[in-house]
Amino acid sequence: MTAPLKKIRVLVVDDSASVRQTLKEVLESDPEIEVIATASDPFVAVQRIKQQVPDVITLDVEMPRMDGITFLEKLMAQHPIPVVICSTLTERGSETALAALDKGAVEVITKPKLGTKQFLEESRIRLCDIVKAAAHAGLRRRTPRPPAVQVAPKLTADAVLAPPSSRAMIETTEKVVAVGASTGGTEALREFLEGLPPDAPGIVIVQHMPEKFTASFADRLDRLCRVNVKEAADGDSVVRGQALIAPGNKHLLLKRSGARYYVEVKDGPLVCRHRPSVDVLFRSTARYAGKNALGVIMTGMGDDGARGMLEMKGAGAFTIAQDEASCVVFGMPAEAIKLGGVDTVLPLDRIANEVVRLCK
Repeated sequence: MTAPLKKIRVLVVDDSASVRQTLKEVLESDPEIEVIATASDPFVAVQRIKQQVPDVITLDVEMPRMDGITFLEKLMAQHPIPVVICSTLTERGSETALAALDKGAVEVITKPKLGTKQFLEESRIRLCDIVKAAAHAGLRRRTPRPPAVQVAPKLTADAVLAPPSSRAMIETTEKVVAVGASTGGTEALREFLEGLPPDAPGIVIVQHMPEKFTASFADRLDRLCRVNVKEAADGDSVVRGQALIAPGNKHLLLKRSGARYYVEVKDGPLVCRHRPSVDVLFRSTARYAGKNALGVIMTGMGDDGARGMLEMKGAGAFTIAQDEASCVVFGMPAEAIKLGGVDTVLPLDRIANEVVRLCK
């Protein structure tokens, strides 16, 4: 007789009763998740935690009596529990959510809202997947630091881009670095990009993140790094000293015209349950950059990027995976390694130097 499935226990903290109810219904539509309690503010949340410690907390950031950021700081310093920030799609909301990631939150989601049937189903998939990823996150007690189930079918990159041919386009020597990350990736990308010199090769990045948040994320990185960082726009050139980050809810593809690399930003279905998808970026990089590319896969839940990285390696690219010890979630790198798509596995603090060395 098999033991019953141990569900992921979630505490929902939000001052809106309707949001609490919606999140509870959406999360419990997944048989692997159980909402054990809800709370209208952090003070109530503390009492709920004393009664039963959750595996994951979803946390609003704007609440009466105590804001979510203050609560998060206290929680991470005293009793680290994986926290998913539930924020609104506003400029202020995105800045606050990024501050929460700095303070130890593992992921950001947007508050559920009404929309088309497809929108609601995609939102449900994202929300449940993010909570599952958070439940697997490796957390440590944090001290303040200076700013710095059967579900929808999992599509492959075929849904957006046909498989690559055996050869890339005409010869060029310009290097391109393609990077994919998910849970824990916001801080991993910061460390990676901060380690690059101003003349680093052109970089294209997919970080699983909701729309409207990627522009603020790119602006934050641009202030911290010696390379320029911006949210990618359709037709942007990929040039030395610049990193382009896929806009939330859009796929990012690398393209080439002669010796010029540029990006295409486009709609499309969820690929590997994500939009943007790392697999889509990596496949397009295999096709248009071939052996002139480097691929880097970082911390994250699931297998997005594993097949694309194997295609990059098959096209002659050199590929790097972040090691387990430095990952928040060793899912995506592990899957890429398992498929045989990884040339070398490195701790996060060595990846930037290795990229620079390989591109010389």
